[in-house]
Amino acid sequence: MGFLGRRPWLLFLALALASAAVAVAVEASEGDADPLYRACVEGCQKTGSLKETSIKHCLVPTDGQPADKSWYTHEPLYLQWKDWNCKSECRYHCMMERESERAKLGLQPVKYHGKWPLKRASVFQEPLSASLSALTLVVQFNGWLSFFLLLYYKLPLRSETHKTYYEYTGLWHIYGLLAMNSWFWSAIYHSCDTTWTEKLYFSSAAAFLGYSLILTILRTLNLRDEASRVMVAAPILAFVTTHILYLNFYELDKGLNMKVCTVISIAQCLLWALWAVMTRHPSRLKIIFVSIGGAVAVLLEAYDIPPRWGYVDGRAICLAVAIPLSYLWWSFAKEDAEMRTSAILKKTR
Repeated sequence: MGFLGRRPWLLFLALALASAAVAVAVEASEGDADPLYRACVEGCQKTGSLKETSIKHCLVPTDGQPADKSWYTHEPLYLQWKDWNCKSECRYHCMMERESERAKLGLQPVKYHGKWPLKRASVFQEPLSASLSALTLVVQFNGWLSFFLLLYYKLPLRSETHKTYYEYTGLWHIYGLLAMNSWFWSAIYHSCDTTWTEKLYFSSAAAFLGYSLILTILRTLNLRDEASRVMVAAPILAFVTTHILYLNFYELDKGLNMKVCTVISIAQCLLWALWAVMTRHPSRLKIIFVSIGGAVAVLLEAYDIPPRWGYVDGRAICLAVAIPLSYLWWSFAKEDAEMRTSAILKKTR
């Protein structure tokens, strides 16, 4: 039997990731093409109400300001950044109304303006996804902090420079900062979806994934000299930077960004899975679990599961999967630092 035949889980991982790579996200928004929905939005904007619900953002004030801006100066400062207006509020309430009617007829949810219909909670646009992103941010910070304390307060340092023996210390610190930045903007974006939060979310995620691929290649190939690291990092950094500039200053192409992030994620999962199989690293089982979990997350993101109970969709499940994976990932980083430090100290004696 071949290499993959002896390890069926690796074959499953490769097939799952290949399926995610060729999956095409459906961008067509069936909901906003619905005549009943369009008529609802138009009527709501004209009258400032939906059935018995009054839309405060559409109320015309006494000073004669335009209806779509009348609410803004009357909102508390902590709510003004959400950029809700008459049009967006009418869209939301009409969407919820149409989905309620569709549910009574036994129909499945459909997308509106490229997004699934999710219920709000207070000032949070996607409360579950925002909460899970914030929780992952906490896990990432705790993992990075414990990694820092391990290296500088528990493991021995070089006597002449007081630097760590672990060759990938700086790379993991940068990884931790980019990870926390990415999950911070993920929490903000899922709290309020505006143009600027969307750009920051996509840009942070692309930068984080691009750097993660660099770290993956450097660690799995055990590249420790500066020349080799620059040769690996330079083209990836150039590509990711160009991609981010394209999203921010040319076109915010969500489909393109999904494809780029999916390919990068696939490459990382496969590289780590192959490395875990070929190495005798004490944390190889954790790497295998993280690779499989990452494959599941990629599939959930690619296939875009419709929402359930008004709050849970494929992205929320994907974010939930990221929490234990983040914990295991930093656990691997700490064990890798301990193993490499021990190996280097044995050689120097």
